[in-house]
Amino acid sequence: MFTGIIEAQAEVQAVGKGRLTVSRPASFKDIAIGSSIAVAGVCLSITEFNDHSMTFDVVGETQNKTTIGTLQAGEHINLERAMCSDDRFEGHMVQGHVEGVGEVLSVEKEGQWTTITIRLPEDIIPTVVHKGSITIDGVSLTVASVKGCECSIALIPQTLAHTTLGALQKGDCVNIETDVLGRYVHSLVSQQA
Repeated sequence: MFTGIIEAQAEVQAVGKGRLTVSRPASFKDIAIGSSIAVAGVCLSITEFNDHSMTFDVVGETQNKTTIGTLQAGEHINLERAMCSDDRFEGHMVQGHVEGVGEVLSVEKEGQWTTITIRLPEDIIPTVVHKGSITIDGVSLTVASVKGCECSIALIPQTLAHTTLGALQKGDCVNIETDVLGRYVHSLVSQQA
């Protein structure tokens, strides 16, 4: 499980043949083979690592249903190690199970703040609520508004400076994971209807 509080950004070093290699942040000293890492919000397991890089196997389903399949060498991605059971819980409960890819419709700068509007996949709209939690490329955020298939999120300077969200532009694609509690409630209510 993750919290959506990004620890570091990494550069994509190589992509292909079901594998992804990214630079290893200096702070990731406690990793091991099998460690779960949220890579742009996608939970992946380390299969190889050295002092400078980490490699993950990426199955076809993940490549097809997330932005991982479109990554290019030189791009930057958000990283978070799995939460330790004795850590303080910040952000919100994030599984790293991306539900779909959204498209950035607008990026509006308002002084220090930025509001991004994203077109979400239609099937996840029922679990996106005003003031609820949402994860964009692994970042825990609060939904500012929801209209039809669009949601807006206000980004603070800290988020803009320390995640890849500060570089988003209109037309970019992002990984989306809605709040797991909302998904369970929606599923239970739908089954009883």
